[in-house]
Parts: sequence; C-alpha cells; structure tokens
Amino acid sequence: MERDVTLPPEEISLPDSGTWSRLPMIAGIAGVVLLAISFVVGKDVGADHGHHQLPFSYLVGFFYWLTLALGAMFFVLVHHIARSGWSVVVRRLAEHAMATVPLFAVLFVPIWFWRHDLYHHWLEPGDDPILQHKSPYLNEGGFLFRAIIFFVIWSAIAYFFRSWSQQQDRDGDPALSRRMMKLSPIAAILFAISLNFASYDWVMSLEPHWFSTMFGPYVFAGSAVALYAFLILLTQRMRSDGLLESVVTEEHYHDLGKMLFGFVVFWAYLGFSQFMLIWYANIPEETQWFELRWQSQGWQYTSIFLAAAHFFVPFFWLITQPAKRTPWRLGAGAAWMMFMHFVDVYWMVMPTLHRDAFHFTWLDVTCWLGVGCLFLALFTYLMKKPALVPVRDPRLAESLAFESV
Repeated sequence: MERDVTLPPEEISLPDSGTWSRLPMIAGIAGVVLLAISFVVGKDVGADHGHHQLPFSYLVGFFYWLTLALGAMFFVLVHHIARSGWSVVVRRLAEHAMATVPLFAVLFVPIWFWRHDLYHHWLEPGDDPILQHKSPYLNEGGFLFRAIIFFVIWSAIAYFFRSWSQQQDRDGDPALSRRMMKLSPIAAILFAISLNFASYDWVMSLEPHWFSTMFGPYVFAGSAVALYAFLILLTQRMRSDGLLESVVTEEHYHDLGKMLFGFVVFWAYLGFSQFMLIWYANIPEETQWFELRWQSQGWQYTSIFLAAAHFFVPFFWLITQPAKRTPWRLGAGAAWMMFMHFVDVYWMVMPTLHRDAFHFTWLDVTCWLGVGCLFLALFTYLMKKPALVPVRDPRLAESLAFESV
C-alpha cells in the first residue's frame, strides 16, 4: 500500500495562534474554577436521605466524560482489529481522547474521599445478609485496588497505542501497524473486562442489592454513542476552522453517522433486553432498580423521555442516507446524542440520592462542565504537537480515497 501521502500542512496541524492555541489554557482555567465553586459553595447543597448532592453530581460529570474517553479507546482498538481503512483520518483524534484517561485517575480522588456518601449501603452493611454475602467483593480495599488496576490498564493501552502511532509519523515503519493489529485483540479483552467491572463498582454498586450482568455492556454502548457523536461534532468544527477540509469528507461523515446510528440501536437493544428480562422474572432484588425509576415522582417521566429521545428520535432522524450526508442534520443528531448520554448517566446515578422525586440542581451543571472543561483542556493540549492525521499510516491513501457504500 502507498505510505507517504502529501497533505496540506495547514489542514493537519493546529495553528500556533488563535482559538485552538488558547483553548487548553482557557478550558483548564474554566474547569478549575467551576469545580472549585462546586466544591466550596456546593458542599452543603441539597441534603437528601442524609447525604449531599455534590458527590452524586460530581460522579455524573466524572462518569460521563470518562465513558467518552473509553469510547475513544474502543474506537482505536476496533480500528486495528478490523484493519480498518476508512477511519484512519479520524483515528488520531480518538487517540488524543483516550489519552486523557490519566486525568480521570486524578479526578477519581474526590470519589474515593466521598465513598461513604456514595456507597454507604455496602460500606456499612450492618446485619444485611445480602450485603454481607457480597462483602468479599464490595469492600473498601477491593474497591480501591480495582480502581487502580482499571486506570493502569486504560493508561497503558492509551499510552502505547498513541505512542506507536506518533512514532510511525516519524519513521513510517509499517511494522508498527502490524504490532498494533497484533496486540489490539488482547488490549480489547482487557478493556472489555475492566470497563464492565468499573461500571459495576462505580455505578451499579450505588444500589448494591440490585445486579444485572448486562449493565456493563449497556454502559459500553452509551460510551460508543458518546464517542461517535463527539467525533462528528469535533470534525465539523475543525473543518469550519479550515482544518481537515480535504481530509475528512462526506464519505467519512456517512460512516461516522452509520456507526452512531448502529450504536443507538445497540444501546436500545441492551436497555430493552435488560428491562424485559428483569420485568419478566419479577425477582424483588432485581426489579427494585427499575421500580424506583418507574414509580417515583418525576423519574417515570425521565424514563419515558430517555427511551423515546435516546432511541426513537435519533432512529428516525439518522436512518436515511441524506441525514448522514447533510452536515447540519448529522451535527444536530450528534449534539442531541451528547445531551442524551448525559440524561442516561444522570438516570443511572441520581435516583439513588433522590428516591422520592426527580431533582436537578446547579451542581449538576457546574460539575459536568468542570470535568468537561478539564477533559477538553488536556485533549486540545495533546492535539497541539503531532499531526491531526496519522500522516504515514499505510492505509492513509485508502482512507483519503474512501467512498462509503
């Protein structure tokens, strides 16, 4: 395959001045300020059932942006497993997104300090026989140890795959592509197992009597939806600023739209299957999680809205070919799914605190924006040095000439 492809340098590297060059500092300062306001002013806001709003709002923001970064990791690994050609031109952006994982290791520290607010049910099991039975897994030491293992696995995958990709920019060695193809199945297995258990530890254990073996795949599907929506919006913005104009084309948007559409359907399939099997079995310790979200005041409307707006609306909006090839329609669909991913994460986390009725506070906004700004700061900082495209990838020519079918 052709390896050295000449691309307009002004399209594949960030300018040294302007909005993109200032964005890491602006977003970083905004993130620190927003989280500082949340931690200082919001520490006593919204006490409910003996616990405060801040830890839960922070967990929603943390988990939202972490799943986006992990969705990017999935994208990179599947790209190499499938030996994909079309996605080469957007792979570098996903590599930068997954490389933000070490930031979330730092952002996990407040969750550890707030563990008794978030996970008091299993940290203080009392005489509850179910929680005592689960205590060999659900305990402080195991919780922290597993979190460390998760971040080590994710950080190692992100570091090596991004480093090898950038090394190929310098020496053009096709052996690096073969190395990533060879190791990506192993990395994907580690990724899948760790994401499943992280979902169990950080979200499902908020309601420790409840369990579902489909919860991890459900979270994974939402992560993929968020990532594809993010890539669509990011590349559209970059093209409007004169970046990647001759690199990312309507053909690539068509495939990004197909992947977004596909994972919207996959998310709905998993969500319905999980609900249907639990409803049909009618086992009390399984049904209580859905019962809370279907019978508490306000949460039932949130559940209906989530089902309709996370599946039916984007399904009919994105199903046609013109929708995937019309920039404003695809962009609107992607922005909607970024919002719906927030609704999904909020729906998974917040009923644990506000069991009686739906409740939304300013902390939910500031924590989400604060973590998001820090993610954006690191992401755009990582974009500054290497080319925006893997310029010497063996399949770059194939990607540039790609035509979707």
